[in-house]
Amino acid sequence: QARLVESGGGLVQAGGSLRLSCAASGLTYSRSTMGWFRQATGKQRELVAGITGSGANYYADFVEGRFTISRDSARRTVYLQMNSLKFEDTAVYYCAARRPDGLIPSGESEYDYWGQGTQVTVSS
Repeated sequence: QARLVESGGGLVQAGGSLRLSCAASGLTYSRSTMGWFRQATGKQRELVAGITGSGANYYADFVEGRFTISRDSARRTVYLQMNSLKFEDTAVYYCAARRPDGLIPSGESEYDYWGQGTQVTVSS
């Protein structure tokens, strides 16, 4: 059974950095599209960044060059390096995986597996 486990969240001051990790098991990790979503209190879950099995990536407009998504096939882990964090980045961040079709859709219903989420809090 597929399982995704996020880690790396926490409390950071505005302008600081965090690196989120998502360890995957039980799926065809090397070819799966992996995505990072976030959900702030009272808001809908939104795609932050995604990466395909071949390494193509996508970033939401609000990232503005501050985040980098990457994957380590040997460790079956996907990362989200977040720099220059803003108060509005505060949210629960989720890792998600979908079938390896080379697409990075923005809708959460397009993803088959989800992690439990990790809280990121940015203080102003």
